[in-house]
Amino acid sequence: MLRFVQIAIQVAADAGRWWTLAFRSTRSINAENLFLRRQLALYIERGVKPRRIDSVTRIALVVLSRFFHWRDALVVVRPETMIRWHRAGWKLFWRLKSRPGRPPIPLKIQALIRRMANENASWGEERIANELLVKLGIQVSPRTVSKYLPNRPTRRPRRDLRWSTFLRLHAQGIIACDFFVAVTATFRLLYVFVVIEHCSRRLIHCNVTAHPSAAWTLQQLREAIGTQDRYEYLLHDRDSIFANHLDESIGRLGVKVLKSPPHNPMANAICERCTISRNGPESVDEGFAD
Repeated sequence: MLRFVQIAIQVAADAGRWWTLAFRSTRSINAENLFLRRQLALYIERGVKPRRIDSVTRIALVVLSRFFHWRDALVVVRPETMIRWHRAGWKLFWRLKSRPGRPPIPLKIQALIRRMANENASWGEERIANELLVKLGIQVSPRTVSKYLPNRPTRRPRRDLRWSTFLRLHAQGIIACDFFVAVTATFRLLYVFVVIEHCSRRLIHCNVTAHPSAAWTLQQLREAIGTQDRYEYLLHDRDSIFANHLDESIGRLGVKVLKSPPHNPMANAICERCTISRNGPESVDEGFAD
């Protein structure tokens, strides 16, 4: 890549010199041409071998040879070599002009394909092509879609949605709940129930009881969720207080219950961090307890 950059810079420099010569008089250019030819004749007489011609010099000689009769001025190589350079240039030109395959799709569609693949890890090229055709009317073949898919790590060949990806995509509709223990000034043990929004980290409900039960917890969740369809998922651990009938009642409110894996608090890290820090109620007023 660095070699191509150097060639492009040298070609641009030669083009600048050519543009400078366009503003000079013909008499001045002819005099300089004769001056350079006389100096070149000295090297020819002494039999000095020139150094190897690089790619930039070949390009410059081929381009300049189209503006005059170059056979009389050619000294460093044979005319057959010059003709071979001409043919190689035309062959490269037509190879670039006649590249097989279809032209690339627009950059906006390429960016859209990558975005759909990043936000939906379980989608393949056929699903993305169908979504583009049905919803946006953009007809792209699955093989073309596969060309622009981002490279995924080979160490994880799984095609299902990762837990972290699910939380990131559905953060707007997820709430999490958990209990933590607080000790009062009289050494009374109380249980604090908190409900927090996953996206904003905002504490939307908090209550205290000395005797937690499934019925009490269900009532707190009903108050937190309310009647508005703002939330889609409720995340909690596998504590026995979250009974099956509690999850069924929450499901009838239009909220799907998600249970974190056993002994894995990182699956509910936002709510676990809130309950562990306990920056607020270090001691709880007993008047709030049941």
